[in-house]
Amino acid sequence: MDCRLGCGACCIAPSISTPIPGMPDGKPAGVRCVQLNDNNLCRLFGKPERPKVCLQFKAMKDVCGDSNSQAFAIITELEAAT
Repeated sequence: MDCRLGCGACCIAPSISTPIPGMPDGKPAGVRCVQLNDNNLCRLFGKPERPKVCLQFKAMKDVCGDSNSQAFAIITELEAAT
């Protein structure tokens, strides 16, 4: 599955415990990553400073569902379960 451009659920819904440029302590769940632009695209995509956890995320139907709103709901639920 390819990532849906402009979704941004994986950059908002989960917590990230590793440093992100502009967020040295990571980010809490439900908080928009500072590297997400107004079109919900990552400013660090393809750059070496992109966090490893972000590089390792792969869009998959069981995580991303069939729409941006489903992706946000699924990732939020997964975050709450962990």
